[in-house]
Amino acid sequence: MEAGVFLLLLFPLLGIGSTLSFYGDSISFMAPEKEMGGTFKVTFYHRQNGKSNCQDQSSFSCDSGVCTGFNESSVLQTDQDSTGQGRWCQSEGHTTATILTNNASFSLSDSGCCWVSNVEGKTQWTTYAELDLGTRSDTHTVNSCPVTTTVSSLRVPQNCFSRIRILAHDPDGDEVKCRFATSGPRNFTLDETTCTLTSTGDIETGIHVFELMLEDFSTNNITLTYSDGTSVFREASGMNSPPLCKVKLQFSIEVLLPIPNCEAGHVQPIFLYKTPSHGDILHATVGQTFQLYAEAEARHASIHDFQVSGPQNMTKVFKDDVLGKAEVTLSWTPQLSDLYRYVPVCFTAETTDTQSEMRCVVVLVTQASTTQGKATVHCSTNKMTVALDKASMPGIDENFLKLSDPSCSLTSNSTHIMGAMSFSTCGTKIEDKGDYIIFKNDINSFELPTEVITRRKTVKIGFSCQFPKAISISNYYNLHNADYIFTESNFGSFGYTFEIFHNSSFTNRVEASAYPVQVKLLQTIFMGVQARSELPKVMLFVESCKATPDNNPENSLSYYIIRNGCVEDETVTIYPSNQTAFNFGVQAFKFTGNYDQVYITCSVILCEPESPFSRCAQGCLKDPSRRRRRGLSRETGSHYITQGPLQFVGQPFPDTAENSQDVLMERSGTLPEVSPPPASPGTKSSGEGWEMRKIFSSNISTAVFASAFLVSVVLLGIMARYYRKNRRAEDRNVLIASEWEN
Repeated sequence: MEAGVFLLLLFPLLGIGSTLSFYGDSISFMAPEKEMGGTFKVTFYHRQNGKSNCQDQSSFSCDSGVCTGFNESSVLQTDQDSTGQGRWCQSEGHTTATILTNNASFSLSDSGCCWVSNVEGKTQWTTYAELDLGTRSDTHTVNSCPVTTTVSSLRVPQNCFSRIRILAHDPDGDEVKCRFATSGPRNFTLDETTCTLTSTGDIETGIHVFELMLEDFSTNNITLTYSDGTSVFREASGMNSPPLCKVKLQFSIEVLLPIPNCEAGHVQPIFLYKTPSHGDILHATVGQTFQLYAEAEARHASIHDFQVSGPQNMTKVFKDDVLGKAEVTLSWTPQLSDLYRYVPVCFTAETTDTQSEMRCVVVLVTQASTTQGKATVHCSTNKMTVALDKASMPGIDENFLKLSDPSCSLTSNSTHIMGAMSFSTCGTKIEDKGDYIIFKNDINSFELPTEVITRRKTVKIGFSCQFPKAISISNYYNLHNADYIFTESNFGSFGYTFEIFHNSSFTNRVEASAYPVQVKLLQTIFMGVQARSELPKVMLFVESCKATPDNNPENSLSYYIIRNGCVEDETVTIYPSNQTAFNFGVQAFKFTGNYDQVYITCSVILCEPESPFSRCAQGCLKDPSRRRRRGLSRETGSHYITQGPLQFVGQPFPDTAENSQDVLMERSGTLPEVSPPPASPGTKSSGEGWEMRKIFSSNISTAVFASAFLVSVVLLGIMARYYRKNRRAEDRNVLIASEWEN
């Protein structure tokens, strides 16, 4: 369909347009609302950056008479330079436009003069935004635009520039791409996916101006339906489709003269652990005071202020001490008109000669139905546990609570709701806060996909463990991937230990300090999984184990050694163990190409041993479709546990098998004779795009291989097929027997 587009013209700002003081601006939208009577209400917020005066009122005009109403607020200054020198300021105003629904998109623009004097010699500036007004088939609402802003004045020493992260949050969860709206300054590059500025060479001192365009693309296939009944299809992340929204962001960066020391926290301030991370989503409630706390340190400079980009009526309380530290508390009380608004907030710590990195968060304004509750968190060397006081959350349905990873649920008693997890499970995130390391997770409420309405309160409870960097890390926590702890409502808290051992006795494990574990090709690697549970009788089942060149189990470059309970690799040996242990050995291999490490990830399940319908009882399944539904038996969900890396050094390990001959085998594409089974959800087939090199033993007489080279190649193919078929059958029997032993 032809999109009827109207243009909203913003006349040049009286103050900024008349002087060389424009530092940049940003626009953020509230979600458009469809009104009775066939109109849209679109509210947008305009933040403008300048030098000494940012309070001049803009004058708006709606082109071609397509607006039936137009309401603009007063522009208020939200922050300014505290030194009295008038070096920077920022203001915010908002406008609500009423638009006829026969328009398929909404666009606004503004232009004026003049940019602050800059290296690129730019004078004219142009503000632009465009929003599609079609109703999305996935959210059943009009699209929401990306949320972004910056502080008014960005400064960085010439020799200390590393990166500047730009806020690019999309309320609909769409993919946001950032690009230069015009040619970017020389030797600056922009990562379009992460919206991060970096340098590619020497950058010139002085002020550089940047004009970026942020565009959002749906991550799912959607249909946009318009008021006239027409519709269009948009492919998931389709770069050939137009974006759902375009928002232009303009800002300037002053590149200062070099300084002697670029270490963060020396002269340039560094944020400390209480400061929110870049990109955090925070929550505020209508009518209640929201507070954001930030702390920074510069050991050889004095922090005199925090520069802030925030909404109107946000207050700032600054406090410093004699040890080079300073803190700021930002307070803001959202009004009813702010309900469901996504508010960008950015801040920097300021010294006379430089500033910290810029951090930005998004504050989502909701009604008072979000329940926080009282939580007690216990941090130990390898896990954290959380207990919620039920009395602090009356009316909460504990059956509709989950952790960041929904496969991890919670347990409860008469007084508390509880969860336990290791630092590498259940969606726990690790964050570097400068002087601290933080491990974070959340307890959230959820609705069933089939529910149209709900009367349950929304729950959002964050909890974390923090460890100081200044003291030896090993005294506080251990990042060695050995202990994995989960919680599920039917099984309580349970865990797995995944270790590498020195030999087949499986008693002497490789110490954490020895990682990455150095091995040679052909060397047998001994690995063991041990399950622990609060229940007295459980059975461990290892459903799959696969190798990847990194610790991402979803990497498309992968190789299964066990799949669906069946041995896939001919060198795997399963060793006898009890019901809660699984010990195995495999000859070391590596991925061809520029890879020198291998991680092993196993999918593990716990079952009640008496249940004949459990996944443990089914054992090896050549046909995964025969797997019975989990509801027929008491068993846990499938959880990933990872160990490694194995790092390859030196020459191949000598083969010690009796009467054996080393044979070099190249694997490209799929394995001989075996069609690759369907890949796990979200993962490409392990047979695609990889090659593996491996040496294996053959019991064929040495005399056969002493014959002519061409004959040996033919015999090698025949005997490899025979050996593989018999060895795989033996290993499957061993695997099933070991699972049921004891």
